[in-house]
Amino acid sequence: MLLHFDHALASRQMAAVAGVAPERIWEVVYETGLFLRRETRELSDEAYYELICQQIGCRPDSVALEHAGCDIFRSNLTMIPVISQLKAAGQRLGMLSNTCSAHFKFFASGRFQMIPEAFEVVVTSFDEGVMKPDRRIYEIAAARAGVSPEEIFFADDMPANVEGARAAGIDAVQYTDTPALLRDLRARGLRFND
Repeated sequence: MLLHFDHALASRQMAAVAGVAPERIWEVVYETGLFLRRETRELSDEAYYELICQQIGCRPDSVALEHAGCDIFRSNLTMIPVISQLKAAGQRLGMLSNTCSAHFKFFASGRFQMIPEAFEVVVTSFDEGVMKPDRRIYEIAAARAGVSPEEIFFADDMPANVEGARAAGIDAVQYTDTPALLRDLRARGLRFND
């Protein structure tokens, strides 16, 4: 919800680097769940690259291939003022992300305003070896924040992730758009200058 991403774009860009069809990259990386194994640290970056090479039958430049797979994020510009106002109001903010180390380095390297600097607590699937909607990652996030799950408000664009958070005792809503999120926040007593 902070960043939009496009796996189809990753497939096209990685295919251009590798000299194969985008459909082949999609099949190898996304249909097989290879990227999910990377996001839970089951696969190292090196093992991920090697498996792709084995499956596509060539060895494209690893740095170029990595960049092609990472340059898929765009800011959700409507969320920047929300994060700014919450931070200015003294609200503690946390980020819980299903991501791999390469994607996190890409989007947390100053390319995107306030990520991750605005967040006091950052929990990623690749660090923890578990991903949303598994109950354990929400429990880890609450422990990292030093609060009980009931004290957390969580929003996510994926219904399964919202249900996972609720199962862990967290007050969670599905993010559909920023005006709806603002209504959800106001319903919990927060006020904004918008």
